[in-house]
Amino acid sequence: MNIKIDRVKLFSISEYFILSLIIILSFFVRLYKINSPIADWHSWRQADTASVSRRYLNEGIDLLRPRYYDISSIQTGKFNPEGFRFVEFPIFNVIHLFFYSNFESILSFEATGRMVSVISSIFSLILIYLILKRLSNRWVGLMGAFFYGSMPFNIYFNRTVLPEPLAVCFSLLGLYLFVEYILRDKTIFVLLSGISFSLGILTKPYIVFYGLPVMYLAYKKFGFIGLFRNKALLISLDIALIPFFLWRGWMNKDQFFIGIPHTQWIFNGDGIRFKPSFWRWIFGERVGTMILGVWGVVPFVYGISASIRYIKRYSMFILYLLAGTAVYLSVVATANVKHDYYQILIIPSICMALSYGVYYLVKETEFVIDKILLFFCIFMMVGIGFYEVRGFYSINHPEIIEAGGAIDKFTDMNALVVAPYNGDTTLLYYTKRVGWPVVDTSFEKLIERGASYYVSVSKGDSDTVTLKSRYKTLLEEENYIIIDLRKPL
Repeated sequence: MNIKIDRVKLFSISEYFILSLIIILSFFVRLYKINSPIADWHSWRQADTASVSRRYLNEGIDLLRPRYYDISSIQTGKFNPEGFRFVEFPIFNVIHLFFYSNFESILSFEATGRMVSVISSIFSLILIYLILKRLSNRWVGLMGAFFYGSMPFNIYFNRTVLPEPLAVCFSLLGLYLFVEYILRDKTIFVLLSGISFSLGILTKPYIVFYGLPVMYLAYKKFGFIGLFRNKALLISLDIALIPFFLWRGWMNKDQFFIGIPHTQWIFNGDGIRFKPSFWRWIFGERVGTMILGVWGVVPFVYGISASIRYIKRYSMFILYLLAGTAVYLSVVATANVKHDYYQILIIPSICMALSYGVYYLVKETEFVIDKILLFFCIFMMVGIGFYEVRGFYSINHPEIIEAGGAIDKFTDMNALVVAPYNGDTTLLYYTKRVGWPVVDTSFEKLIERGASYYVSVSKGDSDTVTLKSRYKTLLEEENYIIIDLRKPL
C-alpha cells in the first residue's frame, strides 16, 4: 500500500516539475526581443492596437470611444477626424495600461503591451494542460502544453501587441470551465464559462468557433431537449453573447460608423475560398510549413484519430474543436490567406491534436527506432518552424523610428501629421501624433483639414519632391525629411 502511495506522489511530483519547466522555458523564450520597437512583422496591426493604448494613456480611458492616430479614410472610406477605432472592445488596451503603470520603470510602453500577450499565452498553456488532463490524462496534457509553448510560430505571435493571444486565453478559460461544468455538474462553472467566453468574443469575435466543442459537450451531456430545459446553460449563453451584441449596437451608431473599418473583404472578398490557392496557402504554407514545420504533419494526422481512443469521455471533443477550426478558416477565408496572424486562434486545436498523436505513437509503437523517428519529427518541426519565422523579429526599416522620434521632438503635441508609408500606420505611430498614414486626397485638402507637417522616409518620391519645392523643410537627414506645411516658400 505504501509503495503505491509513493508511486502516486512520485508521478505527481514529476508531473508538476515537468509542467513548471515547460512554463518557465515558454515564458523566457517569449521574452526574446521583448523591448524591441513595434517595427517587426505585422507592425502596422500592432501599431494600431498600441496607439489606442497610448491615446488612453495621454487622454484618459474611454471604453466606449476607443481612438487611434489614423484619421484618414483608408480604413473606413470616410474622413475620420476623431480617429475612432471600433474593432475589438478595448479590453487588451486597458490591461496594457495596467501593466505599463506597474512596470514602466523596467519595460518600455511597447514591451508592456507585448507582456500582456506573453502572460496570456502562459495562462493558455496551463489551460490546455488542464483541459487535456481532465478529458484524457496528465501526459497528454503535458504534451499539449509543450507544443503550445515551443511552437516557433506561436512563440513569435505570443509576444506581439495584438489582442488575439488574450482572446485565446479567455476562450480556453471558458472552455475549461465548461468542461468542469460537464464533469462536475456545478452551476458556478457554467456561469463563469459564460463570462469568460463573453470577454473572449468582445476581444475577438472570431473565437465563436470554440462554441462547436461546447455545443457537442452540452448535447452529449443533456441531449437535444435538455439543452433548452437547462436554465443555467441558457443564462450562460446570454452572458456570453449579449455584451457583444450591445457593443455592436453601440458602435454602429451614426456618429461612430466612420470608425468601423471595412470588413467585407475578410470573409471572401477576393473569391479565394476553396480555390486551389486557398488550400495551398492555408494548409500548405501556413499550417503545413509555418506552423507544423512539415514534419509535424505526421503526429498531427495520427492525433486526429488517436484522440478518440484516448479521451476517456466525450471522445469526439477534439474532432469538434478541429471542425470549429476548419469552419473558422473557411468562413474567414480571405483574411486567413492574406494575414498569418489570423491563425493565432487555431493554434490550441493543433497543439491538442499533436499531443494525442505523440501519445499514441509513443504508447503503441514497440520498436525503439519508431520513437527515435518520432522525436526526430518533433525536432524538425521546431527547427523548420523557427527557420520560417526567424525573420519576423527583424527591424528592417529603423528609419521610421528615427523619423517618428524627430517629429515628436521638433513639433507640437497637437500638430496633425501626414506620414505616408504605403498605408502602414507604423511611421504615424512613432510620431505620437494624430494624422494620415497615406495621402488620401489633395495636399490642399489635407492642409485645410489641419495638416501641419509632412514626414517621409522616401525622399525621392514625387509627393516629397513636390512639397519640398513648395514648403519650408524643417529637418532633412539621410533617411528622412520633415516639411512644415504651414510655411510656403
